[in-house]
Amino acid sequence: MLQRLIKWFTPGIGIKRWLFLLLTSIVIIDLGTVGVLFEFLDIARLESFLRNLDWVSSAGLIILGFAGVILALVKLTRNLLAPYRRLRQDDVIDAVMEHKEHNRRTKGIKFVAIGGGTGLPSALRGMKDFTSNITAVVTVADDGGSSGRLRRDMGIAPPGDLRNNIAALADADSLLTQLFQYRFQSGDLQGHAFGNLFIAALANIVAEKHGGQNSLAEALIEVERILNIRGRVLPATLQDVTLIAQVRLNESSRIIKVRGESQIEDVDGMVETIELNPAAAEAYPESVKAIQEADIIVLGPGSLFTSILPNLLVKEIASALRAASGYKIYVCNIATQPVETDGYTVAEHVMALERHIGRGVFQLILANNAYPKHNAGENTRYVLPAPDNHEILQRYEIRYTDLTDEARPWRHDPQKLAAAILEQTAQNR
Repeated sequence: MLQRLIKWFTPGIGIKRWLFLLLTSIVIIDLGTVGVLFEFLDIARLESFLRNLDWVSSAGLIILGFAGVILALVKLTRNLLAPYRRLRQDDVIDAVMEHKEHNRRTKGIKFVAIGGGTGLPSALRGMKDFTSNITAVVTVADDGGSSGRLRRDMGIAPPGDLRNNIAALADADSLLTQLFQYRFQSGDLQGHAFGNLFIAALANIVAEKHGGQNSLAEALIEVERILNIRGRVLPATLQDVTLIAQVRLNESSRIIKVRGESQIEDVDGMVETIELNPAAAEAYPESVKAIQEADIIVLGPGSLFTSILPNLLVKEIASALRAASGYKIYVCNIATQPVETDGYTVAEHVMALERHIGRGVFQLILANNAYPKHNAGENTRYVLPAPDNHEILQRYEIRYTDLTDEARPWRHDPQKLAAAILEQTAQNR
């Protein structure tokens, strides 16, 4: 109780000033009331009554008055906020402080992260502590698992990558967020994430309401409002796109064409190039606008060929990225991936990006230089630094630092990553 009371006096949440005004106003009303009483009542009797009050009685009246005011305010605010508290079970003061903190962050830097999969959420989780001006531009080329089934059955853009990044911007401890990420383990729904079903259903509801095909973009707005996320998650495109990879087979060195993201990881070979079908897929306008207005733009982390490049192969996204005035950073993966980047150094990652989108798109490469063995497991192969005198060193600035997550060292630690991004951006500015 004492801790909650102290919170109400936290600087900057806009409570103390109005509480002071309330108490001052009560005093002013009291003075005015006394003046009226002296004017219209028997002054001698009133004066005699007031003069007979000792300091103990006067203090008692003051305490009683303050207690009445506080009790009345508490009961009044509880009753007024009761309909809203049904949606939130935490204390009112916690909600007030969170709202104030949200308003502070909305005045922060405009941050855009481009990618998908399980890598991009690391950047979002870290940056949401510093700004709410966050936009995640996410690939919609997934055709496997729950997302692929919904894509085939309902004709909607795959919601899986969108869901993961929405959850990263939401309150991780919220029961609603945990429900959003819940995956069914049995029955007809086995393999489906609840959030995927929720987004798909909401998209169809919006479509039925407004007519025509389902509207994923409007559904995402509603999901973001329901989960009260710090930022927004946007698709790179709303068109039905498919990844097509040129893969060099390990046994024969023959190059084959593999269609569909879910099929790429099953091939015994190495990806050479990737393309989108249709190649002229139109970008989602809000994604383009966010990139153009951003202060910081981060590519990744995430699977190079199946999470990052599918966004950049949308031509308007790539054009907006080249023209953007924000500071552009490529976050290289910590570990390599079979089929996609097995054996790659930082240099090979950058060269693969250049083969697809050209040179000079980003200004800084942020890479890991810690290779812990604890918790790494047998299959983790770390991405090593670019070799000395490699040609990319002439074109880009590279910063190496420890970015590993202690529990899962093949992934980025959100706080380490955010700190590195902000530090390098500050130095650049």
